[in-house]
Amino acid sequence: MRDTAVKFEHISMAFPGVLANDDVSLEIQRGEVFALVGENGAGKSTLMNILYGINTPTDGRVFIQGREVERFDPKTAIGLGVGMVHQHFMLVPSFTVAQNIVMSREPRRARFLFDNAKAEALTQALVEEYGLVVDPSAPVEELGVGLQQRVEILKTLFRGAEILILDEPTAVLTPQETDELFAVIRRVVKERSMTVIIITHKLYEVMAISDRVGVMRKGRLVGVKNTSEVDEKQLASMMVGRPVLYDQLQKTGSPGEELIRVDDLVVRDNRGLKAVNGLSLSVRAGEILGIAAIEGNGQSELLEAITGMRAPESGRITVRGQDVTGRSPGDIRAVGLAHVPEDRLSTGVSRSASVSHNLLTGKHREGRFNAFGFHQRTSTIQRYAQEIYDRFDMRGAGIDATVGDLSGGNMQKVVIAREFSFDTPVLVIAQPTRGVDVGAIEFIHTRIIEKRNQGCAILLCSADLDEVFRLSDRIITIYEGRITGEFTSFSKEEIGFRMTGTRQGEGEST
Repeated sequence: MRDTAVKFEHISMAFPGVLANDDVSLEIQRGEVFALVGENGAGKSTLMNILYGINTPTDGRVFIQGREVERFDPKTAIGLGVGMVHQHFMLVPSFTVAQNIVMSREPRRARFLFDNAKAEALTQALVEEYGLVVDPSAPVEELGVGLQQRVEILKTLFRGAEILILDEPTAVLTPQETDELFAVIRRVVKERSMTVIIITHKLYEVMAISDRVGVMRKGRLVGVKNTSEVDEKQLASMMVGRPVLYDQLQKTGSPGEELIRVDDLVVRDNRGLKAVNGLSLSVRAGEILGIAAIEGNGQSELLEAITGMRAPESGRITVRGQDVTGRSPGDIRAVGLAHVPEDRLSTGVSRSASVSHNLLTGKHREGRFNAFGFHQRTSTIQRYAQEIYDRFDMRGAGIDATVGDLSGGNMQKVVIAREFSFDTPVLVIAQPTRGVDVGAIEFIHTRIIEKRNQGCAILLCSADLDEVFRLSDRIITIYEGRITGEFTSFSKEEIGFRMTGTRQGEGEST
């Protein structure tokens, strides 16, 4: 029988107006992969924040490696062998990979000077030990989100964690990167008897990697199961308290007129390199065109150019027949395009503003919301925000809450609700359900299909290949800024090959 690594006894955690954890008792064993699932706001992250010392429980006791925790702070947790990789990165963008990893444990020379060469050597040794490949000398701000996730994991491992908490670790990873991460998890669990706790919404990943799974709903632990004894549908039903039907999406109608057209587009990335290289595509009304690509192959720059966030070098972009090449996001929105951006935190919401003001963004100059150029019609704003809040099933402290205090799923719903409320004929959607729970996925997918059935032209990009398959009418694969395939009947194997620049049967990418 395994030793107990973590034990929660009757944990409750109350915040103003909400009981985040309600009498939770749970044991997690040494050397197991334990998955913790539940809807956004179910209390998963709160419970793990208690374990990592970020929150002090209102009631209850916590034991780590048999020792009762008397002081709740991250330094104490780290000293007890707990490491946590948060869903939203906590890296210094201007620092290199090595500088981020050794932070607070910096190697010194001549007692006072930071030894950069030693830091890079220590990082390289860690990279080779765990197989999480990343350049120690690279500035973090130049890395894609998948590589930044690796840096977060390496930073935690550098501190000697024996209990590793991963909060939505695959939310920003490609399928290939997810496979690599799972291989690392299996290796450290087997070889080092490390305990790994994964908070995730992706139930197929729960089935693939975990030994046991705990399900939370409305702050309570509703069950702990051996993963081998349950399936995805059972877990989903436990999470939301009802059957989940997000795979039963009904598409109606047929494609109409062309509403998005891209011709021979060339776009450079932040380093000045060609990210999009002579790419052409079109999307028609009543159609979802899905993009399948491994991160870093130009899909982000493509969407940024179409939505006015990045100026193209050459080529032409038309929306509803109007040339919008190089025009501002506001000008392109006025033509009839709404945009759900890839990174909700940096470009999707204002974390310091309220839910109501985030929902109003883009409509704040309308006469019904302001008088004499100022936001003074508070009652109208409140009514509008509450209507949208209710329609999109947001959950939390209400429309006056600060968006930064919301769970990731509810934050994403704010972005989806705002953009869909514009009722534009064109939608560009990136990563619609990144870090979102199964109930919210069902809701968001249903809203996307409704927009498609109403005649919207939708360009969709997602790192979740199952999501691309589920929603798309057509799929294009992109590799190194070029389209490598177009599909109306979907084979995951063939599309996977085209995402790496090869045809099925050709072997490795050249």
